[in-house]
Amino acid sequence: MRYDNVMVDRQVGRNAELFSRSIASLDTAEERYPYLRILVSLVEQAHPEWKSMPTKNEQVTDLVVRLSDGQLDEEEVKEVLKMKTKEKKR
Repeated sequence: MRYDNVMVDRQVGRNAELFSRSIASLDTAEERYPYLRILVSLVEQAHPEWKSMPTKNEQVTDLVVRLSDGQLDEEEVKEVLKMKTKEKKR
């Protein structure tokens, strides 16, 4: 299968792009939330070098939005990252 556009991030891959776009097609934030968590985890695993950077959340958010071709809401992604951080501190 051929695609007209270039992959946004080779480390994350084409499947993550397609996944992000399908997440964006879901109707509500509640429906998108569990899938956004999975997508954020995929990005974090693909970029372990960002873990210790102070701008990690901004970089992950930016990449997730770019993967979805701007279809996902930045604030929703930030909320997922915030919840993941709270859970890690427990």
